[in-house]
Amino acid sequence: MEFPDLGRHCSEETCKQLDFLPLKCDVCEREFCKDHFTYAAHKCPFAYKKDVQVPVCPLCNSPIPVKKGEVPDVVVGEHIDRDCKYRPGKKEKIFTYRCSKKGCKKKEMLPLACEQCRGNFCIQHRHPLDHSCTRGSRAISVAGWKVKR
Repeated sequence: MEFPDLGRHCSEETCKQLDFLPLKCDVCEREFCKDHFTYAAHKCPFAYKKDVQVPVCPLCNSPIPVKKGEVPDVVVGEHIDRDCKYRPGKKEKIFTYRCSKKGCKKKEMLPLACEQCRGNFCIQHRHPLDHSCTRGSRAISVAGWKVKR
């Protein structure tokens, strides 16, 4: 060999491969080859300090906090039984804002309130002229608006 001092041997007992670019475990601070640098591959005894995984509820997709010493499966099961927001038979309504114009049955995702009468209207009836607004100041026609300017 030309460079006997170059590189390090893998710290894994079953490997001991000479690696010219060894990777150092950030927890146990031993050096490993590319095959054994993960916590699981070299069975790091201190992996619990860094390898923290947060389970996610399979129904509502929200993260479930797990304290040290608790089994994640049990905690997720308790979440599903008690706190889970997912209800299979009940769909959340998106279009909830119904138009206040008489005879109109359209619904919108966002409230479109009239500044004069404070009514909630669909896109088609959102302007005071379109829903025959009578409260507040008088509705000005398009022609009157141009004259007023």
